[in-house]
Amino acid sequence: MNADQAKVLAQNIGMQLQNEWMTTYKVIAAVPEGKRDYKPEPNSRSAWELATHMAGADVWFLDGVIKGEFDKPNETAPAPTVSGVADWYKKEFPNRLERALALEGHQLSKIVDFYGMKMPAVQFMMFALVHMVHHRGQLATYLRPMGGKVPSIYGGSFDEQWQGPTEPSA
Repeated sequence: MNADQAKVLAQNIGMQLQNEWMTTYKVIAAVPEGKRDYKPEPNSRSAWELATHMAGADVWFLDGVIKGEFDKPNETAPAPTVSGVADWYKKEFPNRLERALALEGHQLSKIVDFYGMKMPAVQFMMFALVHMVHHRGQLATYLRPMGGKVPSIYGGSFDEQWQGPTEPSA
């Protein structure tokens, strides 16, 4: 992959990440604090574990792209409460995304080693996207059984109706 291709790919993935992170924030914020230890079955991660893993990993993947290498992941919760994790994510993810999108093509096309998987840095933006959507889907399925409200994700939900455009587009 050359530098120009990497830059175009980053811009395209970045547009999707821009849409997705806001939905991820809503799902994390919807976890009821008093039910954050909920697991659908004993071998599952708890809602808290999923929320903190997802928030931290989403930012960590972009940090790896920015640095051109991956540090050891930090599995410590970025805040002690669900609302604190959601607020941290709402601040940190768009900051990292902006920084990743500002990288030059040669930085985005640099081969980065991720535990033996070697790919251009920009490919880890895609990895971040699919990781985010995967774990967000898991967490979203926990919300209603926990007594939480399910936000609109790719259209309305019972709890949050979809708000389409108010005027027709040209």
